[in-house]
Formats: sequence, C-alpha cells, structure tokens
Amino acid sequence: MPVITELTDLSAPELDIFSRLTEAQIKHYFEPDGGLFIAESPMVIERAFEAGYEPYALLIEHRYITELADNILVHCENIPVYAAEANVMIELTGYHLTRGAICAMRRRELPSVRSVCEGATRIAVLENVMNPTNVGAIFRSAAALDFDAVLLTGSCSDPLYRRVSRVAMGTVFQVPWAYFDDDISEISQLHELGFATAAMALTDNSVGIDDPAVMSEKKLAVVLGTEGDGLAETTIAGCDYTVKIPMSHGVDSLNVAAASAVAFWQLGKRP
Repeated sequence: MPVITELTDLSAPELDIFSRLTEAQIKHYFEPDGGLFIAESPMVIERAFEAGYEPYALLIEHRYITELADNILVHCENIPVYAAEANVMIELTGYHLTRGAICAMRRRELPSVRSVCEGATRIAVLENVMNPTNVGAIFRSAAALDFDAVLLTGSCSDPLYRRVSRVAMGTVFQVPWAYFDDDISEISQLHELGFATAAMALTDNSVGIDDPAVMSEKKLAVVLGTEGDGLAETTIAGCDYTVKIPMSHGVDSLNVAAASAVAFWQLGKRP
C-alpha cells in the first residue's frame, strides 16, 4: 500500500494537474519529453494499467481506498497518492468523479499507422471528429463490434483526453489507434496498406451498408466524418465506396457516434 497524503491545501502546485491545467497543458507537461493524460474512474484507470501505462499521481476518495487497494493502489507505491472526501475532490476538480478516482498517467510514444494496421482487416477512420463524447463512443463501438483499429486525422479529439477515455470506458487502451501523417492523404495511406475504403456519406452514388461488394472486401476501412459537415468531398471522391444507412420518417442522417455503431455491426462481418 502506498503512502497516502490527506489533502489539506487545495492551492498546492502539485495538484495543478488535477484542477488548474487544461488538457493541452497536461499533454505537453514535460516538453520536449512526453506529457501526461488524466484517466477518470476505476475501470478506465485499470484498463490503462493493463495496457502498460505508468501512473504519475493519483487522487482518490476516502471511501474507495479499501475497495481499490488491490487493482489500483497496488500500482501506485512509488507515486504521490492524495485522498479526500467527495466534496473536497469536487471543489478541486470542478466535477463529480466516477467512483472517486482520478489518475494522472504518463503518455507513451504513439505507434505508426502501418504498425497499427498490421494484421488488421476492419478499421475505423475518423476525419476531423472533434467532439470528445463522439470519439469516445466510437471507440467503445469499435471495441464492442470487433474492429481491429481506429485511425484519426490530426484535428480529431485526442483519445487520451479525460472525457474521451471515460465515455469510451477505457477502450482507448484496448483498441489500437494512431494518427495519420498529415502530409499525405489518409485515403492514399489506406490504399497503400491494401485497404478498400468506404466513406459514410449521402450522395447520389451511395450504396447500402449491406452492399455485397462492400461486404466481400477482405480488408475494409470505414471512414467517418466530422459532426455536421461530414466528410470532405475530396475524401469521398477518393474512397472506393460511398455507403449509407437506410432510414425512414424523413431522417437523413444519424449522429456520427450512432452511425458508427450501425456501420461497425454490419461492415464488421468478415467475408
């Protein structure tokens, strides 16, 4: 069991990572070396540990100390561990913590697109999806519906941001992911890796998600666009297929997170 420090001075600078720094500041905390990210809730923290991430500091509610001793505190013997009552933690962080645990963890060097795609047959591609709730929900669907990896353009919300990983229930630590090289079209990179590409979009040429030709592809990348505007026209034009989800009652589209779940369920079926 690590030494646990009772929180008494909420203005202490060592608590900045839990309260006064933005996600971007935490991400660049040790520049030029790797930064930190915040994992909230026992499930998210445990899945980060399982993926090999190292803790930097832990904040825990008193009543959960015994409950989380074996699966979280056991990993924290050599880092600062702070404890407080729930009302103090809310005052410090500004939000109610899920089951009273939040951990600052060290970032790692990100893998390449090529390494993430090695051996994959079904991958999700996110183009400029900026809403962290949507990115988290897409990761959760990708994990649940057996997609092998998620690839993101540089404008997407960071999968290690606190809200993303919490909404994803820690699946950002289970599903491999990487960022595209922004100097090269993501569609070109996918084609070079042998993937057929299916853009989720409404056009005159769109086919249903159960289209036999799409379903027969051995390696398929499902490409999803930003909220509201959807995919760029150049992205759609570069894809092998344009795919739509059949709808009724005059509804023309779904939220990108909801659309991803439907698309992953259908297109995740291997030939």
